[in-house]
Amino acid sequence: MPAVVRAPRLALLVLLVAGVAATPAQQGKSLFGAHCLSCHGGNGAGTSRAPSLRNVGARAADFYLRTGYMPLPHLGLQPRRSRVLFDESQIRALVAYVASLGNGPAVPKPHPERGNLSAGQHLFSTHCAGCHQIAAQGGVVTGAIPPPLEDATDVQIAEAVRIGPYVMPSFSKKAISDRELDSIVRYVDWAKHPDNRGGWAIGDIGPVPEGLVTWFIAAAALVGLCVVIGKRLPHG
Repeated sequence: MPAVVRAPRLALLVLLVAGVAATPAQQGKSLFGAHCLSCHGGNGAGTSRAPSLRNVGARAADFYLRTGYMPLPHLGLQPRRSRVLFDESQIRALVAYVASLGNGPAVPKPHPERGNLSAGQHLFSTHCAGCHQIAAQGGVVTGAIPPPLEDATDVQIAEAVRIGPYVMPSFSKKAISDRELDSIVRYVDWAKHPDNRGGWAIGDIGPVPEGLVTWFIAAAALVGLCVVIGKRLPHG
């Protein structure tokens, strides 16, 4: 009799443990149904309104959710960094669910401390500055507004390079290796708080506008000096 009683209890314990282990995925599926299914379709298969999430992996889901790019307030808008809709546990659950829809890449783990700042600046100027500016302050291109990177975390920078959100191109490991990516992340981190010794950066908006501001200030100073000298000269 005791053995008979133990068997159901053991089975119940196994079910409870299995239920606890499955909780993140189950919670993620529930959240997906409430916030994502109408666009991305059942089981992330995609619809005419949004692409399939099969095999996109944890990387893309983590990026779009943590930046507030998704869910979009209106279809057709450029995803922009905004208030994150979900808390940490909900994000983890949604990422786990999307990751379960295939064999996509995991969330990257960049190591900017291993990167080279000079190499990172060169790589950023070659691949990124055309849109984000050399100071990573963002810019304007045809059909989109590349965002400033001041709020981007190291992981989000690495994710964006590999994903290519919106109109941004994606870069494979062949185009930009993980070691080079570490250098890019290190440079972007530096660009958030540049060392402007002996100068006035005026927002690091670039050498041409900074030079124009200098000329405007110099011209105003010269005009003022001429007015003062003119008042002091004798009039006859």
